[in-house]
Amino acid sequence: MRGSTLVGGRHPTGALDAITDVVGVRVGHSTVIEGDDVRTGVTAIHPHEGSTFRDQVPAAITVLNGAGEITGRSQVEEYGLLESPLLLTSTHSVGTVHAATIAWMAEREELAHDFVIPVVAETYDGFLNDVLGDHVRPEHVRAALDGASGGPVARGNVGGGTGMALFHFKGGIGTASRVVTVEDTPFTVGVLVQGNYGRREHLRIGGVRAGEAFDDLRPLRLVPPPRRPEGETGSVLVIVATDAPLSDRQLARLSRRAALGIGRTGGIGGHSSGDLMLAFSNAPSVRVPRRPLPNTGGRVPLLVTTPRLHDAWIDPLFEATIEATESAVFDAMLAAETLVGRGGNTLYAIPHDRLEKVLSGG
Repeated sequence: MRGSTLVGGRHPTGALDAITDVVGVRVGHSTVIEGDDVRTGVTAIHPHEGSTFRDQVPAAITVLNGAGEITGRSQVEEYGLLESPLLLTSTHSVGTVHAATIAWMAEREELAHDFVIPVVAETYDGFLNDVLGDHVRPEHVRAALDGASGGPVARGNVGGGTGMALFHFKGGIGTASRVVTVEDTPFTVGVLVQGNYGRREHLRIGGVRAGEAFDDLRPLRLVPPPRRPEGETGSVLVIVATDAPLSDRQLARLSRRAALGIGRTGGIGGHSSGDLMLAFSNAPSVRVPRRPLPNTGGRVPLLVTTPRLHDAWIDPLFEATIEATESAVFDAMLAAETLVGRGGNTLYAIPHDRLEKVLSGG
């Protein structure tokens, strides 16, 4: 079962129902499961088929609730451009992933007289994972970056989503896509989420209060909870990709619609939640080369004209973003498997057969 089949939508899915339906996007995971207490990892997303450092893409970031981290945000906001792959991981692994990504890019790019500020985002996997153990290592980051590919995307308990929870069920990585047609021109919107948020009583699937039917599958906590109110703990990362030629301003509008997709699922952007959305376009016409183009004499052009979609036609892309985000969240839940982690703490997968009965009124 996929998230898109669960909630439907007005727009059709792409062939893979994944962020990789946006041609050129590549995804890779390193899943780190060791012993009884290590349940973590890292996920890498390359925006297009080449080097994002050499061919930057327009991008924008939205913060719904800021109790989380995404590095490089100030530069993305300043330039409206993304210059690195996107890395998703665990809260206390951001530093390791950031440094490893710089080292990986230094081996492949001309960084001798330049610098790079990678974009690394996190959610907290401390219920299942020993977060203070520094278990995501540089080799895991390199494996995710080198192993990224197009095609089907591994989902659920993988990569950065390995130890994550959704609405007190097992969560993780989910993905979805939608295809819209604007004046006979098809465009694809793809979404990938690292889902780790929500209280059971808030869960809404197609408008149905589904969470209350699963009180017997509450998380099993054997390790004492932190000394603070738990509230709506956790976070969500939403990466929105499109091949529609959009400016960074338009992508900011798109990223804000991803928050509406989170709201459809029952997410409230709780006090201790880091809800971060990044949108980018990899349309060739809007990419920005770092170096002057050939046959320009090495000079940067005085004026830049970039074709982009007129705002009057952007509403279908808003709809597609909302639909794909909602679907990707449920995709993560449906793909996840029950997992036992730190100290015997357990997160249960949502049972598909029981869910179908709940949604059908049975």
